[in-house]
Amino acid sequence: MEINWDVFIVILVVVLSARLGSAGDIVHIDNVAPKRPGCSNNFVLVKVPTWIEGLEDNEYVGVGARFGPTLESKEKHASHTKLALADPPDCCSKPRNKLTGEVILVHRGNCSFTVKANVAEEAGASAILIINNQTELFKMVCESDADVNIKIPAVMLPQDAGSRLEKYITNTTMVSVALYSPKRPAVDIAEVFLWLMAVGTILCASYWSAWTAREVAIEQEKLLKDASEEFLQVGAAGSSGFVDINTTSAILFVVIASCFLVMLYKLMSFWFVEVLVVLFCIGGVEGLQTCLGALLACFRWFRRYAESFIKVPFFGAVSHLTLAVCPFCITFAVVWAVYRRISFAWIGQDILGIALIITVLQIVRVPNLKVGTVLLGCAFLYDIFWVFVSKWWFHESVMIVVARGDKSGEDGIPVLLKIPRMFDPWGGYSVIGFGDIILPGLVVAFSLRYDWMTKKSLRAGYFVWAMTAYGLGLLVTYVALNLMDGHGQPALLYIVPFTLGTLITLGKKRGDLKTLWTRGEPERPCPHVQLQPLEQKE
Repeated sequence: MEINWDVFIVILVVVLSARLGSAGDIVHIDNVAPKRPGCSNNFVLVKVPTWIEGLEDNEYVGVGARFGPTLESKEKHASHTKLALADPPDCCSKPRNKLTGEVILVHRGNCSFTVKANVAEEAGASAILIINNQTELFKMVCESDADVNIKIPAVMLPQDAGSRLEKYITNTTMVSVALYSPKRPAVDIAEVFLWLMAVGTILCASYWSAWTAREVAIEQEKLLKDASEEFLQVGAAGSSGFVDINTTSAILFVVIASCFLVMLYKLMSFWFVEVLVVLFCIGGVEGLQTCLGALLACFRWFRRYAESFIKVPFFGAVSHLTLAVCPFCITFAVVWAVYRRISFAWIGQDILGIALIITVLQIVRVPNLKVGTVLLGCAFLYDIFWVFVSKWWFHESVMIVVARGDKSGEDGIPVLLKIPRMFDPWGGYSVIGFGDIILPGLVVAFSLRYDWMTKKSLRAGYFVWAMTAYGLGLLVTYVALNLMDGHGQPALLYIVPFTLGTLITLGKKRGDLKTLWTRGEPERPCPHVQLQPLEQKE
């Protein structure tokens, strides 16, 4: 098996996505905007469904104000109310038209938000919709001397939505709206499936990695028993398909990833995401063809094609089976890249991503627990720094901004597993970064290789404990995610202590920690080295 440069490129990109999260935040807790009694609401997103002449039309999304009452959370409790234009349009003075409970549509500017809301309430409006002068939404706060005893809700709409509604009313069309801010469910089924995908991917990759390591070890033992002089050459050839990480490369890996993350943050744009898509497709093609080739080789009909090779320029010896599946893999990746913005494109992204993760875990290995601890320890600090601490320097979370693909026109960068939130009224996706699977997966796969090499049973080994610890760590991450109202969480903050803590504690208790920490495998006897009996002295 030959290591290609695209694998290393993808591994570098992979560590950038060590974040777990859900769709965009619907509750924005802002501790900078001033608070006081009557002006202490969190900024929440608001759904504004509309009806034109009694027929259901578009649904818009606005943002609630710091002041005013909270909105209904269920659509069935939100009443359909007629929408009226303010006259004057800015609603900075008493409207000329008499209002009898309508929702009033006003323009932003010329006076404060609280003045508009007070004027609308005095005129008899049941709510106020403020049209922003930009396509983005703006947080409506209170002035220090403002009257915040406001009894009607205030919502800001983006410019395009407000202009559309204003045009309807100007043409004497009857428009009615409802205002409500639905809450996300505590647990969405998408999170359950994402958890199963992450755990299942590590499970499959670990068994494949351990099986390959055992096959190589069996071949080496046969050569040792035969005292073959070709052992060193064959042994080197058998291990050339793997990359063992050392402590230096583990530290350097995270340092380079940090530099690359800052570059992504500074240069994030449409074309930069296109480059990431190309890199992801290259890695996905290699991962998919590797997994398909290994799967098909298990069937006797395809085995001889997997064991026969042809020399290809720039790629070396390639099996006939790999050549056969390669066109399908390339076509699959290209079709996904072209149609990645359609609603069900996440399926193709997850297939390519899982194949890539399994392949990386098959190729890249940690030789012992010491290297695994350094790698996960650095990744642990990396995750915390770029999700939380980076806010102090950049005034926003660098990791979350990059993962969302802000300023790129894309719905997140491609190095994520994602599933649509099925029962979430706000829609969106639950996502998990490749790094949250690959980095701890390296240590979990190491534990199974160690168990098989030492011929330990599942009960007496370390893999079941490591796998359980990873699953629990990921589960705790989802609990924290839901407690934080969907704000992105660094999954390694929870996964690393669970996984490493379990292995180190268990290894120390069983007396295997020294072997796990340094060698990572049992000592093998050398049959060709025999002890010579001492000659008896006469």
